[in-house]
Amino acid sequence: MTTTGWGRDNEQYVRPWGTAVDGAFQAAVTPGASLPVPGWAHTTLRVAAVEVDAVVAHDSGDEETLVVPLAGSWRVEVTAADGSTHTADLVGRASVFDGPTDVVYAGRGSVLRVVNTTGGPARVALCGAPASKAEQPKPFRHITAAEVPVELRGAGRASREVRNMGLPDVLDADSFLVCEVVTPAGNWSSWPPHKHDEERPGEETELEEIYYVETRSTDPRGTDPVGYLRVYGSSEERPLDVVAEVRTGDVVLVPHGWHGPAVAAPDADLYYLNVMAGPGSERAWRICDDPAHAWVRESWPDEPVDPRLPLGGTR
Repeated sequence: MTTTGWGRDNEQYVRPWGTAVDGAFQAAVTPGASLPVPGWAHTTLRVAAVEVDAVVAHDSGDEETLVVPLAGSWRVEVTAADGSTHTADLVGRASVFDGPTDVVYAGRGSVLRVVNTTGGPARVALCGAPASKAEQPKPFRHITAAEVPVELRGAGRASREVRNMGLPDVLDADSFLVCEVVTPAGNWSSWPPHKHDEERPGEETELEEIYYVETRSTDPRGTDPVGYLRVYGSSEERPLDVVAEVRTGDVVLVPHGWHGPAVAAPDADLYYLNVMAGPGSERAWRICDDPAHAWVRESWPDEPVDPRLPLGGTR
């Protein structure tokens, strides 16, 4: 489907770093955020950039939470809904481009205390979703970096690295699906464009999606690293038009519709953290490709995967 507004919905669905603040969080997609999204119901994201020894506190309420270190090391202290207490020291990483990280899962009704143990500035993401599908809260889990599957997806200039730390094969969560994608400079990911906005058993699941973005210059002169994300409507009844230039800390929201490509500029690597959840009973990532571009997949068997991948190794 072709759209003509060229980014007319950016104001509603793009959150540059520091524009959607919620308490200690500089980027927030939550019911209480400074820039709420009408109708947003199934996913949350909170990102904090803090100084030495800072503490990030979070009472999860009816949400489940996945703590993802973006930069630095963290101690996570959790009091679960049943009163049990848990502590995990997350080694983390210097940056999101340095490979997968260990993470902590906490079920609904948990109180979290996340402490920066890096000895310097650090960033952490708290991915969330309302968690009411299971009768009981899902148990605490510490997933190490070595347990995170790293998948090389696509081929040629559509090659990207996917770290599946919050998908069903790795994590028994209530509702959300969480992963990271790294796209080397000059490549496209979220390609071909796809959607997941309808419940069609065995074919497609209805999922909201959040993209949290970071970029890194590959130019020795340190040029401004940017990326580009596209989201567009899948029907005349549900129009949508987002074309976003993104930098570290920016958030792009996908309420429905086709999304892709996510483009890494020729001089910048692109990272995004994806949080997805929806109303359906099946916790699965089932997608439908835009028919105009689905043929791209047919070319991949004849092309090698980009040799730069995986960028940060597999730990």
